[in-house]
Amino acid sequence: MIDTIFYGLTIGAILYFISIGLSLTFGTMRVINFAHTITYTIGVYILITFVFFLKWHFLQSAILAILAILPIGYVIERFIIRRLYGESLDYTFIATFAIALIGVDAIKWIWGAAPYPLSDPVGKYLTLGDLSLPMYRIIIVIIALLLFFSLNLFFKKTMVGKIIVAALEDKEGVRCLGIDVNRYFSMVFVLGSGLAALGGVLYAPISSVHPYMGLAVLLLCFAVVIVGGMGNLRGTFLSAFALGMVMSFTARFWPQGAETMVFIAMAIVLIFRPIDI
Repeated sequence: MIDTIFYGLTIGAILYFISIGLSLTFGTMRVINFAHTITYTIGVYILITFVFFLKWHFLQSAILAILAILPIGYVIERFIIRRLYGESLDYTFIATFAIALIGVDAIKWIWGAAPYPLSDPVGKYLTLGDLSLPMYRIIIVIIALLLFFSLNLFFKKTMVGKIIVAALEDKEGVRCLGIDVNRYFSMVFVLGSGLAALGGVLYAPISSVHPYMGLAVLLLCFAVVIVGGMGNLRGTFLSAFALGMVMSFTARFWPQGAETMVFIAMAIVLIFRPIDI
């Protein structure tokens, strides 16, 4: 039972890394950002490049992979997403989904379609009686908690964070104050892209690395955002871990239905709390 709970916490942490960026872009820009999947996946493949081909250390490679995603996120926002502010959600859905498909083909062209195996970069275990818990998974959960508290401090204590939070509530009101909202939207998008890459590089050693890896996890993250509330930072955190536990306990008794239960939970939430987009 403890290992099931621990696995749920790990999955919840990964979902949180990726979902928080979606929640922010959903809440501020009203953009259905399928391009999030490609920043997640490309981050992993840049990590693969450093680890497999350059033989660099995992930690160093992970940091460089996340940093490399930031300008990619900026280019996507500046030249594609920014042109769609205020447009119908249909346009943002089609445009960002097209980016995702182009990115997948680019990955297959550069790195190939064959999966890459990554091993546990820590390789140590915490032994509690008869139970052995991988230290790497413990580190992932700790990073998620540190990120949650760091983001809370950022949004509450810094001027940039306060403007972003205000834009989540009323972006037109913020714009009327003479603040260039688009500039802060760019920051939000780049931040979300970096966090997606963080989730990717941390999840890669405990999952399969392949060009389509981002599409499945993105749907789960949309469920997290809907359950937690668009733009609700605390709700996204709680929702990610709650749905991670749902997946873990379902997988214990019904492995084929682990992801299905996430969407059932999302449907139940939508019945009682319809979203307004």
